[in-house]
Amino acid sequence: MADYDYDVLVIGAGPGGYVAAIRAAQLGLRTACAESRDTLGGTCLNVGCIPSKALLHASEIYEEAKSGHLTKFGIDFQGVSLNLDQMHAEKAKAVKELTGGVEFLFKKNKVTWLKGKAAFQDAHTVDVNGQTVTAKNIVIATGSSVMPLPGVAVDQTTVVDSTGALALPKVPEHMVVIGGGVIGLELGSVWRRLGAKVTVVEFVDQILPGFDGEVRRESAKLFKKQGMELKLSTKVTGVTVDNGVATVTVEPAAGGASETMTADAVLVSIGRKANVDGLNLEAIGLELNKRGQIETDHSFKTKVDGVWAIGDCVPGLMLAHKAEDEGVAVAENIAGQTGIVNEDVIPSVVYTMPEIAGVGLTEEAAKDMTEIKVGKFPFAANSRAKTNRDTDGFVKVIADAKTDRVLGVWIVSSLAGTLIAEAAIAMEFGATSEDIAYTCHAHPTHAEALKEAAMAVQGKPIHI
Repeated sequence: MADYDYDVLVIGAGPGGYVAAIRAAQLGLRTACAESRDTLGGTCLNVGCIPSKALLHASEIYEEAKSGHLTKFGIDFQGVSLNLDQMHAEKAKAVKELTGGVEFLFKKNKVTWLKGKAAFQDAHTVDVNGQTVTAKNIVIATGSSVMPLPGVAVDQTTVVDSTGALALPKVPEHMVVIGGGVIGLELGSVWRRLGAKVTVVEFVDQILPGFDGEVRRESAKLFKKQGMELKLSTKVTGVTVDNGVATVTVEPAAGGASETMTADAVLVSIGRKANVDGLNLEAIGLELNKRGQIETDHSFKTKVDGVWAIGDCVPGLMLAHKAEDEGVAVAENIAGQTGIVNEDVIPSVVYTMPEIAGVGLTEEAAKDMTEIKVGKFPFAANSRAKTNRDTDGFVKVIADAKTDRVLGVWIVSSLAGTLIAEAAIAMEFGATSEDIAYTCHAHPTHAEALKEAAMAVQGKPIHI
């Protein structure tokens, strides 16, 4: 048997990578993780999930205080002002605490951090910043990066990607967001709350591609109500910048007359692509699929013996929690255990206000597969939401008409990201809508809306 430096080498320390490394070490495997950033945690902790949620939370508090919404509760504010530098400082503090936490966990679990980019020499050997490292098993967990828009140059000053949009030094007067997906809507919401005019340009006829159709329509109504302009079925044909002012040229997606908009910030957020450049996959004969991703089997093995892959660089949803689950599973598979991820039950959340969340099939996809029953319940009829004056949105439960098994749950609510966890657990256990309907829920809570939506599938909701 060959003598390797490590049992497991993970390439990339994002959510999937660092979790895989920690779990492998917990299982008694000699483990290292190669990461070129100065801090651990990948895109998520450094320039993605964590800093964006910090700004979303802060901007939400600011808007609530400034808008007068709290006056009805007997809370009056005078002279509310924005300290953007402090907002960025608090965001940076949260990032530092969490990335430092991962570094602590590496030390605690005796995971070696190899600082530098990794490139394959053969299936068991990589070069990391000039150092040759061997491992019996190598896990590719390199994540994803921003998808560029051809012909549009990102300068991170006027034309920014998601990383630049997290660090703008002042509130734009007008921000044009190219792409009506999760990232564009979240970051657009941040800057709208802080005072920017925000225009979202989306190529297709609805925002949030991949989400349930009814949820997409309801979300669009709410964003428009909040003051966001949505230009749907519209494509960007060019962006030019002159002295800090961008001119964005758009036209109908189906073709037609063009028009221009000026903005002092343009956010390019049309999606993400797998980070595979520089890995030298050719050295091990590992080819990419048509979408530039690494194909694996159900256990996350690639076609190259000893090489595994997880997270954003493999097919499936590009979500941190999916990568984390795959990180645990791949480590357990390497250790000879059984690691499984149910790719059909992975929740998605948009952290706007209200939040938008879903798990399982959309109504459209479910109808294409089988006969279904659908139950809905509005938060306008939920006692806790009513008391909080927080009544936007609804819960929607989709079930198989014959078996009653829940196929999908979609939620628009201030607490959608939390509420969706119950739906995911129920679906993982193969629950029926009746199971949810007859599970006692604490009162008064937003979660009762999920119970009532499940009761609506049965045709017997109580409060509508």
